[in-house]
Formats: sequence, structure tokens, C-alpha cells
Amino acid sequence: MKNEYEFSDLDQYLFGHATHYDLYRKLGAHPTEIDGVSGTWFSVWAPNAQRVSVIGDFNNWDTEANILSSEDAIGVWQGFVPNVAAGALYKYFIIGYSGEHLYKADPYASQAELRPGTASVVADLRKMAWSDGRWMKKREKFNVDSDPMVIYECHIGSWMKHPLSAGRGEEGFYNYREFAEKAADYLLDMGYTHIELMGIAEHPFDGSWGYQVTGYYAPTARYGTPWDFQYMVNYFHEKGIGVILDWVPAHFPKDESGLAKFDGTELYEHKDPRQGEHPDWGTKIYNYGRPEVKNFLLANALYWIEFFHVDGLRVDAVASMLYLDYGKRDGEWVANKYGENKNLEAIEFFKHLNTLVTGRNKGVIMVAEESTAWPRVTGKVEDEGLGFSMKWNMGWMNDFLEYMKLDPYFRKGNHYKMTFSTSYAYSEKYVLVLSHDEVVHLKCSMWSKMPGIYEDKFHNLRAGYTYMCGHPGKKLLFMGQEFGQQREWSEEREIDWFLLETPMNRQLQDYVRQLWALYRKYPALYAMDQDPNGFEWINADDADRSIYSFLRKSKDGTKNLLFVLNMTPVARPDYRCGVPAKVSYKLILNSMDPVFGGLPEDERPFKSIKAKEGECDGRPYYIPFDLPAYGCAVFRFDYPGVKAGKKKKASKKKDK
Repeated sequence: MKNEYEFSDLDQYLFGHATHYDLYRKLGAHPTEIDGVSGTWFSVWAPNAQRVSVIGDFNNWDTEANILSSEDAIGVWQGFVPNVAAGALYKYFIIGYSGEHLYKADPYASQAELRPGTASVVADLRKMAWSDGRWMKKREKFNVDSDPMVIYECHIGSWMKHPLSAGRGEEGFYNYREFAEKAADYLLDMGYTHIELMGIAEHPFDGSWGYQVTGYYAPTARYGTPWDFQYMVNYFHEKGIGVILDWVPAHFPKDESGLAKFDGTELYEHKDPRQGEHPDWGTKIYNYGRPEVKNFLLANALYWIEFFHVDGLRVDAVASMLYLDYGKRDGEWVANKYGENKNLEAIEFFKHLNTLVTGRNKGVIMVAEESTAWPRVTGKVEDEGLGFSMKWNMGWMNDFLEYMKLDPYFRKGNHYKMTFSTSYAYSEKYVLVLSHDEVVHLKCSMWSKMPGIYEDKFHNLRAGYTYMCGHPGKKLLFMGQEFGQQREWSEEREIDWFLLETPMNRQLQDYVRQLWALYRKYPALYAMDQDPNGFEWINADDADRSIYSFLRKSKDGTKNLLFVLNMTPVARPDYRCGVPAKVSYKLILNSMDPVFGGLPEDERPFKSIKAKEGECDGRPYYIPFDLPAYGCAVFRFDYPGVKAGKKKKASKKKDK
């Protein structure tokens, strides 16, 4: 019987050219049967090792019992160990290049031991029970440019704690299955389209939130097995929710059981510490120019996308990969061949990665967390772009937070912090983010950042979230911020669900639910995200009153939206807003409605306002209404003649 897992000459060739895209099906531990004997085939790349053996609970961790062989030029050690079944713990014992003794976890292991253990676990992933065919078919038609996306960023371990019970440990984690069933209902109720999960690949330290990865191919054992993880993805898909994973190809930790000096040499990292280490982070940097290392990462991205049906990857710390001098001082980095600070190998890696992943998987997205003004991050590779589907809009986030934290008295002097982002909104394909990074390490929660007394903080948040909803770009909100989490986030405890017993927190949650419902209902808020014609300022210059007004427009001229935002606690009775057409403007959302925490006098009994003739905001028409303190109003309108034209066309069809 042919051994399908044996590393062949073709495998060597593909691996050596960084094109072995299903490499995880060969390297690692694979239960199989050879000559009628059941066992596991082990394969590991360690070209500079003097000897490699597999050790585990099946041979009492004996370094002499199961020595692997290496007969190929590329340095893969492999061999069959009889009677080793799924669930067995194992490591590789490596006698390194200089004779050092190394005990390493398997870089390609599909399952890992729960920390503090660092062993790998033999896993038989040949059978996965998927029932998400309808979702996968629908995903192929997903258009990142024109379809709605509201993303819920979430850390499983601190989203909600399970009541402590036997076998769960002190953390009280929900497993992947339980989490999916609880979270899906919440996401659907709130109107989110996607969930973005932090820290899924195996990592040794809880406090790293999963960004110090030691097991790139293993869903963390904190929340269960690979089959539990598969169940979670499948369950979300059945409920119509997309799954995005945070992915960390920028660096890896120095843990003895991990990738660092894997075979006694700098195998995955650069040998020169000026190229191979982040001095501020204390981590290793991948050698993106080495084909086998590049292949390790490319195959890993495809593993999550193709094997586990994940819908996208958010690539962490992209800027740190693009710049050779990122976080480094003079003398701590090496320039490229042109004497520049651009990492040419990382640039080529991104181009390869993004064309590969999105080319093979229609509808899958690749999102860059890139914090600088690097050009064409979401541009096409053939146009010298990096090929990402979307990019986090860090500039918008920084300006937004700086403005919203200000006492309203000082906002007029910083008015254009909120308008500047629209000057570059179409230079990339953006996601507007209020992520976990902004609510940790003494940065305070979103609620705590807001100025004023208790009630004012909620009014400010409603105004800020309304602006976020109306601004071009997809949306991402970190867990807890939708209901006014008051403490900053900690991975050690669940978010403060108890706050929902408080009326104003519950009302804020209701308001965010309404915002996302509005966003998904009206294509004007997403269908033209990449078209400058979809956004238009009515008045971007009302700094003295700190009022913003703008339009979000649809392709067909119907169901356009007018946003008016008052960013101060000063009411503006008899406010006038310029409008583009002499039609009726129907109020569809009022942030100061009493149901959301406003005052009774702010309810506004009118349903619609007919525009009047008269110059206002440079427009020939205007609508008058009372604008409450911190009030945000969203109106719906149609351009003249659009509906009539549609009806006329429909009646002709009927007459035929």
C-alpha cells in the first residue's frame, strides 16, 4: 500500500519553491496504516539537524526509540511509528547543528497540549462533518466593495465566562461549541455580519491574547479540540455569520519549544539579529526570503481558509513587516539592496499571499492592519499594490478618538479631525475600527474616554457611533463597546454584561442595534463605499457649532440618507440644514429619542419634513427642525422623479 504521507521528490521541489500549498497534508503527524499496521507518520523539516527522533507518551519520551530518517536534499526527517493513535502527546528531539539537545513542538501539528504543557498532539483530521455548503456557495458571490460588513471583534476567553465546573479550570472558559451557540444568537440579534476572533492559533501565554504564536496550525486547546473549532465555524456559517481570524505572520516568540533556532540554527528567522529580531517586542522575525519559511506561512493561511472554511484573515502588524527599521534605532537594522528601509522580501510575500488566497477562494477577504501611509495596500498586485482586500483605517480611528475625547468646548478648534478622513477615504478599501488595542493598557474603555458626566458619556457615544455608521467604510467594533463597557478590557475577566441591568447601558445597546439595522437596510451606506459619488458633505465647516451634515447616496437615487450630527451639549432650536432637492425628508433615526436615553422634549413628533426654498449651506433648499444637545438625526429621501420613473416602467411591463 502506497504511503500518501511520505515526502516525495515532487514535494521537495514544491517546498523548495514555496509552492507546496497543501504542505500541511504532508508535514506534521498523520495517523495512517502501512502494511496492515496502524500508526502515525511523522515528518518535520530540520535541514541542519544531526539527528531527529520523535518522543512521546507512547515511548516514555525515549530519545532513542523512534529515530527518523532524512534522505532528501531539502532536510525533511520522516518515519512511521506503529501503534501511535490520535490523542498521543509528542515532540521532536533534535540534536542540533552544534550538538545541542532540543525538544521541539511540531510546527505543523494540528493540535497542541493545553498550556502550560508544550507538547503536540496527534490528530486525525481526515473526517470533518461540514454542513455549510449553502454558506460556502453564497460566499463565492461576496463582493467586498459593495456588500455590507459589520464586524464584531471578539476574544473568546473573555467574552463570557462559564460558571466554574469540573474540568474547566479556574478560567471557566466556554469551549468553541458552546461559544458559537451563545455568540451566534447575540450577533444575529445585534445585526453583525461577521465575527473576528483574536488569538486562535496556539500560544503559551494568555496575556499575549494569541499574538505570540507557537502552534500556527493548531486551534488553541484553551477552548477545545480542532473538531470543536470546526463545529464553531460550521455553526456560524449555518447562522449566516462570517468568520475572520487574526493571523500573525510578522513575528514569533523565543519559547524553547517553538520555532526559534529550531534545528540549532536560525531556520525560520534571520541569522543577523538586526534582521531577525524585534528589540521592542522580544520576538523573532521570519526570513521571508527563504522559500521553505515562506511556504510555511502561505500553506498556513490556506489551511485556515480551505481546510477550516474560515472566511478571511486579518493580518496583524503589517507595517512591522514592510519596514526594515520598524521599531529600531540606527545600527539595529540592515537596509535593502537599494539602501532603503523597505523589506522587499516581505512585499513579495504579501503579493504572493494575497493573490494566492483570494485567487483560489472567491469571496474570501484579506485584511491588513497597517498603521502607516504605505501606498496601495489594497491596490492590485499588477499595479504595484499589495493585493489586500481591505485595510484598517487607523488614521480615521486616531482622529476620531482624539476628537471624541475632547471637552465639547474645545471641539470647535479640532473640527477638521472629523472631516480629514473623507479626503482620503477612497485611496484604499477601508474598515473603520474601534478595536481591542484602543481599550487596554490604561487607554480606558470607549465609555470612559468620553467627556462629561455620566449621561453625557452615553450621549457622546451615540453621536460617535452614528458618525461611524455614516462614514464610508466597513465597520468593526470590539466586544463590550456596543453597550458602554466601563472598565477597560482585560483577558482575565468577562466583559461587564451586568451593566445591561442599567437602563442607559441597555439603551446604548439598543441604539447600536438600530444603527447596524439601518446600515444593513440601506445600500446607500455600503454599496458605494468605493465610489466618491456615494458621499457628499452638506456642511463640513460648521466648526463654531460643532455640527456635521452629509449625504450617503445610492446608485439609483432612491433611499438616500442625510446625517446631521451635533457634537456639543448645546441645543439648536430652529436649526436649518441645507438639502439637495425639494422633496420630503423622513426622519428614520433620532439618537436622542427617549427610548435611547434622550429627554422627552427631544422626541420630535414629526415623521417627515418638506424642504423649503431658500439658500442654506450653499444649497437652494433647506429643512428646519430642532436639533437637540448631542442630537444626531438621520433622514431618508429620494431624488425627484426617480420613483415615478420606476413606476412608469413597471406599468409598461404589466400592460404587455
